[in-house]
Amino acid sequence: MKRTKQLNLIIATMMVFTLFFAIPAISLADSAPAHTIDIVEFNDFHGNVAEDVNSWGKNIGMAKMVGEINDLKAKNPNTVVISGGDNYQGTAISNLTYGKPVNEMMKAVGTTASAVGNHEFDWGQDYLSKWSKEGNFDYLASNIYVTSTGKPVEWAKPYKIIEVDGVKIGLIGLAHPDTLTLTKAENVTGLEFRDPVKAAQEWIDFLKAGKAAEGTPDVIIAVTHLDSAQNYDTKEITGSAVTLANGVTGLDGIISAHSHKTVYGKVNGVAIVQAYKYGRALGHLTITLDANNKLLNVEPTVDAVYKVKNDIIPDPSTEKVLATYEENFAPILKEVVGKTTATFTNNRKDDNVTPLGQWVCEVMANKVGVQVGIQNGGGLRRDMYAGDITMGDMYEIMPFDNALVTMDLPGKDLRAAIEHGISNPDVSNGSFSGLLVTYDPAKEFGQRIVSIKLADGTPLDDNKNYSVVVNDFMFGGGDKYDFSNATNVVNTYVPIRDVLVEAAKKGTLTPKAVTEIKALPTYTVVSNDMLWKIAKKYGVTYKAIGEYNGLKNVNYIIPGQQLVIPVQ
Repeated sequence: MKRTKQLNLIIATMMVFTLFFAIPAISLADSAPAHTIDIVEFNDFHGNVAEDVNSWGKNIGMAKMVGEINDLKAKNPNTVVISGGDNYQGTAISNLTYGKPVNEMMKAVGTTASAVGNHEFDWGQDYLSKWSKEGNFDYLASNIYVTSTGKPVEWAKPYKIIEVDGVKIGLIGLAHPDTLTLTKAENVTGLEFRDPVKAAQEWIDFLKAGKAAEGTPDVIIAVTHLDSAQNYDTKEITGSAVTLANGVTGLDGIISAHSHKTVYGKVNGVAIVQAYKYGRALGHLTITLDANNKLLNVEPTVDAVYKVKNDIIPDPSTEKVLATYEENFAPILKEVVGKTTATFTNNRKDDNVTPLGQWVCEVMANKVGVQVGIQNGGGLRRDMYAGDITMGDMYEIMPFDNALVTMDLPGKDLRAAIEHGISNPDVSNGSFSGLLVTYDPAKEFGQRIVSIKLADGTPLDDNKNYSVVVNDFMFGGGDKYDFSNATNVVNTYVPIRDVLVEAAKKGTLTPKAVTEIKALPTYTVVSNDMLWKIAKKYGVTYKAIGEYNGLKNVNYIIPGQQLVIPVQ
């Protein structure tokens, strides 16, 4: 009897063991990845075809970009190359040839499609068809329409279906809805940029319903120039790409761009990726499917290739192409137009008025003899490094062919224009010259200025006109600046880059400390503090501190309390 119980126990254990392992084995076999497809993306390349030779340089250049991507394609033949847009504008070689070397790169890596970036319009609309043909890729945009006809533009497709390893991948293009104010107004005349969420859902539904002649896709990816950002600590993703991920159903992945950030993660189950800028990183959407083409996962990652750029083997053919361009344009690129004793920094994301921006505005104002110069942050793209300044540097510092526009502007509107450039949440911070501004960073955007005066200390009069110079991009509403109340407007058609070169040739430049703008200081109360002592320290009255901070009792402050000091 005892042996029978032991035997039964053994048999039962074997049955459980068999069931336990047999059933999952079938399940795992059904869901095992049968297809692994890698979408490799780059965004905001901005014409950076040459590798940085400076020790601090991060740009890998077009030859190493081709070498790296083609190496990835050799390792996984099921690799698709996509661009997030803003490919051409940004360097002398690319600008002077209207993007020809960039198209050589696009073709060499086998780019399948590109989003339409706002800077694709910097030289008008005619180049997009040419770039698409020469680079052998399709522009995708489902939300750009011709205003007069209400029909989509002819030079871009709303979607594209590609087949890789027996898997159909649907690609839906989306441009940034603010493109009308992110490039010169005249370059996008007659175009309408519709809501990307509505456009995406319309085409997702179209593809899911099997209405495309190419068949029903197994995966749908949005190829966009929509911005995104990611918190370094929490990994939370924000921006227009998140609005898209939360606003549609049926989307599996989003290629983001425009904000020049490193982003990878998932929102609402949708993979989002953005690969920094200038070819310094490559984004990946790694798609896995089972044997029945059922989607298992879309995994977003970013490879910071600039960190290993010395180990990347450049593509020999592309090296030769670039060498030819560099040789042909060497007289222009290498011409030394000036010298600096130190670097003019341009941290346009954090600084309200940068040393470079201050200098540019002063040069602009001096050239046309006006009181105030204003420059949008996005118009200046990098620092002006210490040492020799070449013409090639000038094209990278100010890649846009903007011209000087002068006007008389009411004080109220001048104040609003300066406010618009202070810690703007949507665009880079602006710079200016000819004014002394104090602001409170704790206030809401558009209400931060506490004090604004002319350079001689005269308070700005809201009802008086002041002579001002800006660039033609800003005057046309670029970056949402508003100069509609200006009078005596003159478009000089003088290129700002030429004015900067002229100023650089006059003598060695030395950056100055930024004096135009300062933030109100804050003070943390400690034990035994008294308001009158704090006021004396900053040269203000205790009543002013109390009034500014809304203190009901100026004789009562507590340790740890934060006070804003209203210095003038």
